Amino acid sequence: QVQLAESGGGLVQAGGSLRLSCAASGRTFSLYTMGWFRQAPGKEREFVAAVSRGGGTTYYADSVKGRFIISRDNAKNTGNLQMNMLKPEDTAIYYCVAGDWGTVVGAKTPGYWGQGTQVTVSS
Repeated sequence: QVQLAESGGGLVQAGGSLRLSCAASGRTFSLYTMGWFRQAPGKEREFVAAVSRGGGTTYYADSVKGRFIISRDNAKNTGNLQMNMLKPEDTAIYYCVAGDWGTVVGAKTPGYWGQGTQVTVSS
């Protein structure tokens, strides 16, 4: 079992940066791919980024590639999403997820989800 809790959301102007954090409980965090999904108002939930169990492999949605950086620290049971050059279209609720690689990067339904944190980017 893994429980996830996000923090770090907020309001930022376009072009600015935010850093989201995900705190995981449970000793099995390192067994799972960790990722981020987001859902904007009126839109379907979409995959944002993923990092492999050991942290050596990352994968990004085209919409955030080159702007966002995902990372994790298994010793601290934490993960982060550094978001730079934010755009109004990045406005969404961001969810930290954990699961196997295929379900995370395949934008399916990973096994574990946090409660979400709101990110709002003003123009």
